Amino acid sequence: MLSGLNLFLRRWFGGIPPTVGWLGLCFALSGTSASLTVSAAALVGQRIAENPAWATLPLSLNLLGTMSIGIPASLLMQRIGRRNGFRLGTVVGLFGALLNIYAIQSESFTLFCLGSYLIGCLLGFGQLYRFAAIEATPEEHKARAVSLVLFGGMLSGILGPGIAFLTKDWVEGAPFMGSYQSLIGLYVVVFLLLQLVDLPKPTANEQQPRTRPFWEITRQTTWKVSLLSAALGYAAMALIMTATPLSMQAHQHSFSASAFVIQWHVIAMFMPSFFTGNLIQRFGSKNIMLVGIGLNLLCILINTQGQFFLSYWSALILLGVGWNFMFIAGTTLLTETYRPEEKALVQGVNDVLVFGAAASGSLLAGVLQNQIGWETLNMVVAPPLLLLAGWLLWLKRGKEILVQQPIH
Repeated sequence: MLSGLNLFLRRWFGGIPPTVGWLGLCFALSGTSASLTVSAAALVGQRIAENPAWATLPLSLNLLGTMSIGIPASLLMQRIGRRNGFRLGTVVGLFGALLNIYAIQSESFTLFCLGSYLIGCLLGFGQLYRFAAIEATPEEHKARAVSLVLFGGMLSGILGPGIAFLTKDWVEGAPFMGSYQSLIGLYVVVFLLLQLVDLPKPTANEQQPRTRPFWEITRQTTWKVSLLSAALGYAAMALIMTATPLSMQAHQHSFSASAFVIQWHVIAMFMPSFFTGNLIQRFGSKNIMLVGIGLNLLCILINTQGQFFLSYWSALILLGVGWNFMFIAGTTLLTETYRPEEKALVQGVNDVLVFGAAASGSLLAGVLQNQIGWETLNMVVAPPLLLLAGWLLWLKRGKEILVQQPIH
């Protein structure tokens, strides 16, 4: 039965190993923690914190967990392998969910913060699923592999809020305890699914000591471009997305309207993953980065023209697709910058910087919205994107000149 299912997945994914499909499902189920935490954590914090002003601290610690675990998780997987690393991350998340259940029951805000941090660590491990997909896939299909894994993000974006809503009142007198109980079931499923994942073990080359200092790796133009594409794309997306509900509320749009806009934004973030890999394979990572930057700039232009519902809706769709192109292209290009023994450190540092940029954008959104307003906030995002676009065009032009230069 398992071999038949793997054959079906191989045909469905057009020659890409079935492993990628299992990794995408594991990514989706693990990532459900993120959208569920966004839906529930602040409300739980508001109820059990002594000072309601600290209600969003669990959310911040969740994000901190994702950022802080990037390098340790990547280096650990270099020693014990991807499968064992993902299993360990799943167990950490399971322990975090158990802590949150007990914290809600005992109304301990401190334990709830600790549990939220551990669930964030699970999400940090989960971000490495996209690199595992690359390693299990032939070179010519690596962009498609990243795309297909990230498509699982759309499923998690739907599951998280849905589970939070359906299970919120499972336990009488303890709102959202049932939501965290449901996470335990998801984590058990992920742990079992990892049994189906045929991941290559660390090779002897990967476990060799590094021969190049890290600063030498960072001097590569390709490394800088890949990092900037993913980091700027994530920071711009997080900043504008987080500020959108605040701006819509300030302009008398209903909560249901802002929820609808964010829902379509999430769909736009992950739905293009069906074809982003094919576009990168055909046109190259840098060209898809430029398209992603263009879509983000178009989003900014629309947002500065008025605060109508259709403006928010269309701009956030463009923002989602732009993020998808910049992030997947950046991830794909990053794989060209390191040797086997360097990949763990390079991947870990990349994720810390990328998700640090995303966290900064999210944290600055409320401050900038209140201090400088919606239109100026959007215009602040444009210059870094324009600079990156100019650099990419200059690099492309330089390459064309080299190609056209006669050989003597």
